[in-house]
Amino acid sequence: MEPSPVDVVVIGAGQAGLSAAYHLRRRGFGPVDGPPGDAGAGSFVVLDAETAPGGAWQHRWASLRMATVNGIHELPGFAVPPADPAAASRDVLPAYFADYEARFDLRVRRPVRVAAVRRADDDPHGRLLVETDAGTWSAAYVINATGTWRRPFWPHYPGQDRFAGRQLHVHDYVAAEEFAGRRVVIVGAGVSAIQLLDEISRVADTFWVTRREVEWDAGDFDTAARIAAIAGVEERVRRGLPPGSVISVTGQHWTPWARAARTRGVLARHPMFVSIEENGVRMPDGSLEPADVILWATGFRADIAHLAPLGLRTPAGGIRVADGRSLDDPRLFLIGYGPSQSTVGANRAGRDAVRAIVADRRGASVEAAGSRTADAEAVASAPAGFAAT
Repeated sequence: MEPSPVDVVVIGAGQAGLSAAYHLRRRGFGPVDGPPGDAGAGSFVVLDAETAPGGAWQHRWASLRMATVNGIHELPGFAVPPADPAAASRDVLPAYFADYEARFDLRVRRPVRVAAVRRADDDPHGRLLVETDAGTWSAAYVINATGTWRRPFWPHYPGQDRFAGRQLHVHDYVAAEEFAGRRVVIVGAGVSAIQLLDEISRVADTFWVTRREVEWDAGDFDTAARIAAIAGVEERVRRGLPPGSVISVTGQHWTPWARAARTRGVLARHPMFVSIEENGVRMPDGSLEPADVILWATGFRADIAHLAPLGLRTPAGGIRVADGRSLDDPRLFLIGYGPSQSTVGANRAGRDAVRAIVADRRGASVEAAGSRTADAEAVASAPAGFAAT
């Protein structure tokens, strides 16, 4: 079967993917199975591996409430409706994403799993083939927005397979109540580790370990801190290094749950264990800390294995990216990767990827980010209901 032609394939319908789709629609692109876009604007399709809208939010743990969601930012053009702060984020946000897709007629195709993205031929300006379990697409551009949720990172330690208790990753965490009365070793220094330490320690005996001493930043994680974090990660991906975590750039900040854990005396960091045994973990001083559960709050890695046929990975393990675009194959954009992993960054990355595509299609080498003319044209040509962002 011949590949289906399209101008832009967006892979993933989480925060970054929906932002890109919104801006494509706003610039006059039309979904391939919907009403055509403006003359000459082009076509797009959004492919999502999930069975329902909501991206990773539909899988978050039940106790993650709207009041405690870290750094929520609205999708462009449509505000998050008012919600009870006590409501579970995995209930509120997937419904919001579903409404968003319908409001802007994004026509996301799901569930569609992408197996590979490869070049159609040796022409550097030629097409990219997106191979899926629902057929193959031939695209002029690919916007990859697959995030990290499907790639939880599990470190390997000696004796891991001998542990008689339960091991799980944050990816599979549901609620603290399942650990009531047990001894839980929590591994990790990130925001999730601290939040779950505070939560689990209310019903269980916890023992918190990290590979390095935690560097606490006395300031709040405000706008300035977020900008600094994004700049640090941006430099890493430009050099082709793995993106790394925000914590590795900024240090840990005093969130409400960190303060609560400190107040209750459970924010007690211990060095990383050296091995795992049947009934606990062996510490560097030789002592054995008993454990019923080991919770790995050790982060996630970029879900980009399907991009391997493009041969873009550097010896350092990353892909060279600047302003959300591959430096070694400009037909590919990676958003929700590196500095755009944050929700604010994902929105901007979606917008900037589409601006770059529009500039290419107009034959321009650069489109000024703040060009009033370009934005005025976009607003004038956008379908009804699309806001200027």
